[in-house]
Amino acid sequence: MSIKKMSLILLSIMLVLTLVLAGCTKTEPSKTEPSKTEPEKAKSVQLGVATATVGGAYYPMGQAIANVVNSHYDGVVLNAEVTNGALENNRLINDGESALGITNADLAYYAASGQKPYEKKQDVVAVGNLHPSVFHIITLADSPIKGIEDLKGKRVAVGPAGGASIGIMENILKEYGMSFNDISPSYLPYSDGFSQLSDGNIDVALATSGFPAAAVMEIAATKAIKFMEVEESKFKNMLDQYPYYTDAVVSKDVYKLDKDTKAIGISNLLVCKSDMDEDIVYNITKALYDNIQELKENNKTAEQIDTSKLSETSIPLHPGAQKYFDEKK
Repeated sequence: MSIKKMSLILLSIMLVLTLVLAGCTKTEPSKTEPSKTEPEKAKSVQLGVATATVGGAYYPMGQAIANVVNSHYDGVVLNAEVTNGALENNRLINDGESALGITNADLAYYAASGQKPYEKKQDVVAVGNLHPSVFHIITLADSPIKGIEDLKGKRVAVGPAGGASIGIMENILKEYGMSFNDISPSYLPYSDGFSQLSDGNIDVALATSGFPAAAVMEIAATKAIKFMEVEESKFKNMLDQYPYYTDAVVSKDVYKLDKDTKAIGISNLLVCKSDMDEDIVYNITKALYDNIQELKENNKTAEQIDTSKLSETSIPLHPGAQKYFDEKK
């Protein structure tokens, strides 16, 4: 056999062996790393809760509401927002600048019906009731100011320009034949107002807040204070005229007072815009009110929430909230 022929035979044998071995070898499936550019899972909707300035009850309440809802509803992430307070919050909701807000029952009613201090109807509806607020009229214990009639010409910290205290104070002054023209108002956040009172730069400080109010507690820790009352007959007139006001009693132990004090009380509520997604509002309402005990454990003011009156709001409920409360009947 020629050398050339033998070479061809050997080459053929090698080729066959190569093919056999290749067929016997396991081929590992290719491992593809997950694409880092794949779209991530849709994130929760970020929503703001309009509260008030630091020093009152609204901001910590907003924080507590956000914490509870965020813990029990994955569809949203709520964040408490610092604002000028209850009056402004209705406008923020109407203008779409905040998704949710805390406000007073009277201001919610005025906003929804287009009454003063609002120039037109505001698109606000209720999610549900929260804690009651108490209208604080505070001066130093040694002040010569004894009653509301003594406020004429006095320097009064009336809270922020968009806050709830202004409207209530206007109604009180009206009972005494007075107006804001008779006092010297300073539009300060509650914390600043009470700091100015402590320093002697103003005569009286106001706050509409659940109690104990942080700003009032701060001054009461270092100064003796006096909680001014509205005369009984004028108080009764106000309750008759403004059905969203109630009478509240502040125990003397709360602020180290000489006696228990009768004050104007008013409900607070959580509000939103009427066109807010019904499922989102339903789930927020459910997450909040199904876990009301958790809210109370996280916020002392929330302990005052009357769970038997959560849906008894001064303005209509949002359909999502209404659905939740209907299921609870």
